[in-house]
Amino acid sequence: MASPEQNRRGIVAMLAAMVLFVCNDTLMKLAREVYPVGQAITLRTAFALLASLGLVLALRDGPKLRLAMKPVVLLRGLVDAGVTLTFIWALAELPLADVTAILLASPIIIVALAVALRIERVGWRRTVAVLVGFCGVLVVLRPGAESFNFAALVALASACLAACRDLMTRRIGNEIPSTVVALMTTAIVGLVACGYGLLEVWQPIWQRETLYVAAAAALMTAGSICIISAYRNTDVGVVSGYRYSVVILAVIMGYLVWGQVPDSIAFFGIALIVGSGLYTMHRQRVLPESKLKIADRPPT
Repeated sequence: MASPEQNRRGIVAMLAAMVLFVCNDTLMKLAREVYPVGQAITLRTAFALLASLGLVLALRDGPKLRLAMKPVVLLRGLVDAGVTLTFIWALAELPLADVTAILLASPIIIVALAVALRIERVGWRRTVAVLVGFCGVLVVLRPGAESFNFAALVALASACLAACRDLMTRRIGNEIPSTVVALMTTAIVGLVACGYGLLEVWQPIWQRETLYVAAAAALMTAGSICIISAYRNTDVGVVSGYRYSVVILAVIMGYLVWGQVPDSIAFFGIALIVGSGLYTMHRQRVLPESKLKIADRPPT
């Protein structure tokens, strides 16, 4: 059991991570106004690889780099590449708050996948929570409405892939440091994005948007460090709920940069997603037999 001081530190670190991630998304959305998705991700990866490698060396995890070649790490990297490609593509087409909210459906998708794969048995409470969450997704997507478009389905695909990635993450042993997993994932994402970029017409890189991408890479790396700090020596059930602050931050950033504000229907859908996710996480924490508990701390 963590002390109140440790939990407060974890909450501050989680909130800092969400601020950094929203700023990263904002810069990538701005960059996508000029760069196609493959080029934008490839450029960000080039900068992020330097930061990730620096972390590996700084934490003296170099001798464990060989563990990055384990199949589960490689497969997770490929799935994360799918998450990144679909998310960044949808980010250019949808309001920041909408795509962020849809991605937050991944915890309830994890529960649905766990049931389908017979990893977890779910009672009526979590079943209702999952159904409410999916109703929230449908409200945000609004199928049949004029505002519905293909980008919304791509964002939902990103959430589904994120759920698969998180299930795979649980199968990675503690002997593989988080820094090594992050470095390999970053490299795979970059390779896949570069391959996808062969189908695109790339734009000149000597322009302002390249600075946005470089800053986004630094923010993403710093956010990852904050996430690790948030979960270290804290009560995960207390800290993890604060990840949903990212929706509020995305709404604020979307208004400040693009003047976009979700309408009342979208706000209602976002509230359903957030409420469902929070309750689902709570049930997984309090049920001793749950196999979907968040680990007490990430691999170190």
